[in-house]
Amino acid sequence: MPDLRNGSLRWLLLSALVIGLDLLSKWFAEANLQMYQQVPVIDGLFSFTLAYNPGAAFSFLANAGGWQRWFFVAIAVGVSGMLIVWLARLPRQKIMEPLALALILGGALGNLYDRIVHGHVVDFILVHWQQSWFFPAFNIADSAITVGAALLILDMFFGGKNKAGANAKVS
Repeated sequence: MPDLRNGSLRWLLLSALVIGLDLLSKWFAEANLQMYQQVPVIDGLFSFTLAYNPGAAFSFLANAGGWQRWFFVAIAVGVSGMLIVWLARLPRQKIMEPLALALILGGALGNLYDRIVHGHVVDFILVHWQQSWFFPAFNIADSAITVGAALLILDMFFGGKNKAGANAKVS
């Protein structure tokens, strides 16, 4: 059982903030946008548009017939549980790793809510070049997962300077 006294679970507040911002932004998008209607924010580069994704990233398994909803729910629940345990076991002094995990957890739970309640994930951020190239629409949860994953990778490479010699005694 993880030691809950070490303070790493305080990062769950950040996860809750990500979930709140994600759900609020999705509610706003559904209330104010028409399906696939582009509302330019930065002309030729960035728009808001409403899209539903029953699949995973880049619409993976979007047309799989419905079973993928519960498959992705199970994965999100399992990964979220693993992330909570991982967070609980981190030393209080760590910053980048728990920050990354909290962002990933918040994003995973934001999209999990959508899958359970709506049967699809609500996406509304559209990055594109003019009208010729479009990145798949995404949301705040997806952004948090992406930033969290990037921070986790950075922490793996740069977070533990001199890991091998960190516990060595200086004589």
